[in-house]
Amino acid sequence: MDIIGTILWPIKWVIELLLVIFHGLFTAIGMDPSAGATWVLAIVGLVIVVRAALIPVFVKQIKSQRKMLEIAPQLKKIQDKYKGKRDQFSREAMSRETMELYKRTGSNPLSSCLPLLLQMPIFFGLFSVLNGAQSSKAGVGPLNAQLAEQFGGASLFGVAPLHSSFSSAASADPQQVIVMVIAVVMVILMTGSQFITQLQIVSKNMSEETKASPTFRQQRILLYLLPLVFAFSGFTFPLGVMFYWLVSNFWTMGQQFIVIRNMPTPGSQAAKAREERLARKGKIELTDGTTGVIEAEPKPVQRQQPMGKNRSKKKPGKKNS
Repeated sequence: MDIIGTILWPIKWVIELLLVIFHGLFTAIGMDPSAGATWVLAIVGLVIVVRAALIPVFVKQIKSQRKMLEIAPQLKKIQDKYKGKRDQFSREAMSRETMELYKRTGSNPLSSCLPLLLQMPIFFGLFSVLNGAQSSKAGVGPLNAQLAEQFGGASLFGVAPLHSSFSSAASADPQQVIVMVIAVVMVILMTGSQFITQLQIVSKNMSEETKASPTFRQQRILLYLLPLVFAFSGFTFPLGVMFYWLVSNFWTMGQQFIVIRNMPTPGSQAAKAREERLARKGKIELTDGTTGVIEAEPKPVQRQQPMGKNRSKKKPGKKNS
C-alpha cells in the first residue's frame, strides 16, 4: 500500500461505515437496496454527517476572518512601511513582522480554505470507494462484496451508473447520453451554487475598507476562478462523487446565508441590513454580538393637583351666585 493509500485507509473505512449505515436505514423503510436512489440518499446522509462535524471548523473560520478584518489596518501599516523596499533584509523584516502580527492576534490567512481542505480527502476517499465498487471489489471496512456489487451496479433511472463520469461515458460508450446529460446538469448546479456562495461574501459581507484592499481583489478573482475549477474538474468525477459535491455546495450556500444574515462583518452591507431589521423590531446589537431590547423611556405622568371641597363641588360651566 502506497503512502496515499495509507492516509486514505481510515477515511475510506469511515466513509464505508456511514454509507452502509444510511443504506441500511433506507433499505429498512422499504427502498430497493440495489437502486441508485437508495445509494444517492446514503451519500446525502454522508454529507450531512460530515458537514455537521465541520461546523466547529466553520465557526473557527468565521472568527479568524473577523480577526483578519480587525488587523487589516495594522497589516497595511506594515506593508506601507516596507513599500518600495526590495532588498532581502526588508523582505525578511516585513515577513517577520507580519507573522508576529498573525501570532499575536491569533489570526490565520489560510483559515478560509480549511473546511475545503478538510473535505478533499473525503472526496478522494469516496472516489476510491466508487472505483473499487465499480469492479464489485469489497472495501477496506464495512462495505462487503455484496454491498460493493450493489453500489457498483447502482444506476439512476436504471441507465446512469453512479460510478460513471462524463469523460468515461463519452470515451467508452458514446450512446450513454443520459450520463453526460446528468453530469452536465450537475456541473452547472455545482458551479452556480459555488458562484452564489462566493457572491454572497463579496457583495454583502465585506466592509468598505476591505473592498478597497488587495484582499477584495483576491476575492473577486476567486469569485470567477473557483466555479471554473469546479466546472472542469467535475467532468472527471463519477456521478456518486458529484452528488456528494453538489449537496455539500448547497449546504455551504445555506450555511453562508445564515451566517451573513445573523453574524455579518461589521461595516458591511449585511451588517447595515441587520441593524435595520433589529431597529424595526425594537432591538439593538450589544458589544458582545448579542441583541437586546430597547426599553422605551417612561412617559412623564402629570401630577394631579389636590382640589378643595368647595372647588370639587363646583360643576363646570356654573357661575357662583
